[in-house]
Amino acid sequence: MSFLIFPLPGNEDLASRLAAASGGTMGRLETRHFPDGETYVRFADGLDGQSVVIACTLDRPDAKIAGLLFAADAARDLGAKRVGLAAPYLCYMRQDKRFRPGEAVTSRSFAALISRHFDWLVTIDPHLHRYRALDEIYSIPTLALHAGPVIADWIIRNVAKPYLIGPDSESSQWIEAVAAACSAPWAVLTKTRTGDMSVSETPLSVPLAGRTPVLLDDIISSGATILEALRQLPADTEPAVAIAIHALCSDDTRRALVAKGARLVSTNSIPNPAAMIDVVPLLAGSVRQFA
Repeated sequence: MSFLIFPLPGNEDLASRLAAASGGTMGRLETRHFPDGETYVRFADGLDGQSVVIACTLDRPDAKIAGLLFAADAARDLGAKRVGLAAPYLCYMRQDKRFRPGEAVTSRSFAALISRHFDWLVTIDPHLHRYRALDEIYSIPTLALHAGPVIADWIIRNVAKPYLIGPDSESSQWIEAVAAACSAPWAVLTKTRTGDMSVSETPLSVPLAGRTPVLLDDIISSGATILEALRQLPADTEPAVAIAIHALCSDDTRRALVAKGARLVSTNSIPNPAAMIDVVPLLAGSVRQFA
């Protein structure tokens, strides 16, 4: 079955590689902003009866959401029979409960918004903490793929004697699976968060002699969690590798990790200088299945 893949701005490489790997065809989507900041969207291909895939990773989402929803609505209005979303990184998953009175539970709000505009969603390792699965909040078919196997393959090829370390209990779901695939020992630290950019960790009390610490987390953003975990490693430890499934971090965070002697590596779910692990092949099969 043929289908068209359209990139939102900044996602052209993702869409091109996804089309090549999945057997889809790259479509042409014109977007720009009017002088007042409003978003203009135009499909340059006929969509009548077509299955359409919008490719857009959703880091820094607020600048992307208007164009994303307008594109989905326009595709349907132009006769597309199905409109799906391939988003390697899925935003608005952190706020999964009302921590303080009056807060918006934005994970549910965003899920409802996407579910109204798309027929299906494929993503990679969403930040599932209090939700067991995406279908608790999304009313459309969803598939959450796991980057663990490709991360394990990268570690096997690039780290001689890894010791995998998770910075908190949430990371244990990735650490255990990746460590098993690498035949490597692993441990998980205990984290206490005292603010958006402030955390404390328990010291690591495992033997690391002769091994390279590999810290793995789903998201590295401010870097506070990973930096604190690095501080808990013994002073004579080999230089560490910090692996993020989704690297949302700034240049300042990258520089702070380098200053601690760590190498930052991530998947290419979000374009960034540390993206060494390719997840596009993971997406391709699922996009072909849904489209």
